Amino acid sequence: MTTPWGELDLARFPEDPRDRLRAWDASDEYVLRHLAEEKVPLDGTVVVVGDRWGALVTALAGRRPVQITDSFLAQEATKANLARSGVEPGTVGLLTTQDAPPERVDVLLVRVPKSLALLEDQLSRLAPAVHAGTVVVGTGMVKEIHTSTLRLFERVLGPTRTSLAEKKARLIFCTPDPALERPANPWPYTYTLPDSIGAVSGRTVVNHAGVFCADRLDIGTRFFLRHLPAAGGGRRVVDLGCGNGVVGTAVAVGDPGAEVLFVDESFQAVASAEATYKANGVPGHAEFRVGDGLAGVPAGSVDLVLNNPPFHSHQATTDATAWRMFAGAQRVLRPGGELWVIGNRHLGYHVKLRKLFGNSQLVASDPKFVVLKAVKK
Repeated sequence: MTTPWGELDLARFPEDPRDRLRAWDASDEYVLRHLAEEKVPLDGTVVVVGDRWGALVTALAGRRPVQITDSFLAQEATKANLARSGVEPGTVGLLTTQDAPPERVDVLLVRVPKSLALLEDQLSRLAPAVHAGTVVVGTGMVKEIHTSTLRLFERVLGPTRTSLAEKKARLIFCTPDPALERPANPWPYTYTLPDSIGAVSGRTVVNHAGVFCADRLDIGTRFFLRHLPAAGGGRRVVDLGCGNGVVGTAVAVGDPGAEVLFVDESFQAVASAEATYKANGVPGHAEFRVGDGLAGVPAGSVDLVLNNPPFHSHQATTDATAWRMFAGAQRVLRPGGELWVIGNRHLGYHVKLRKLFGNSQLVASDPKFVVLKAVKK
């Protein structure tokens, strides 16, 4: 990546030689070029929100910026990219969306996230640290920036305008208004589950901003909950890619002897899963882990893995995450252990499962979704 401060060698995490996706895009280049051309002062506290793979904070490492991210993978990519660029550990502050933000922000760079709710939560949490002299610049691809995005900046921080588009990227310029009467941050959001969805019917869900389908139960999870495996005595279960944790919580409600591990690479998701589990007073043992899939889980130690894999990495459509989740499940399951997967019918997960496990069984289906089971031999 070419920046006004030199060339950077960047990679996504985990690194895969077959992955042709870059660790930056035109919006990262655009905002860095703007900072240099406009000679934006960078000697105060520089905060970068939503830096996808660490490109922005790596380029600005000499200014000792603070990164705030919801993604464990993005944070690990940032660490690797900083090390590759010879940046000493501790030069860049690495915070998550669950950490308290800096008390003062002089330059705020916002990589617009896919989730408007996550942007709302981030801006609301940072607003008290922003002052009249704070330089606020958002960046994203044209297809990621909408009228609702601009209105949100205006509602939380102050007057907002956009730049012209360059290479299908656009910048957002916001002028903070300390006198602005800001709305209260509505996140996290709590709601009650509907009836007829199995063990968690009528139970409570807590969603932090950015978790998929944050204000209601999505139709795929609703279908999965109706077709979960029967309760077994004292199983070791993993809710892989747990989101708000409703699937793992359903297992714990139906089988109080189960040990459930909730895993996700989103800090917001794992916080939601823990809040959902605790809100329902579920007996039994649970562990909540932010990480790279099933890395760190001992081989052959799990009886059941439940998974609704994503098929997007930001704006890119890819099956790489699903492959890694399925391969991780195959490694950690004991012989006879089962992986249960829900996915859109068109994704063809049964083919991948047969390659990895040698088998795949259709458990349930409707016009949109399939629930599949693979057994480790």
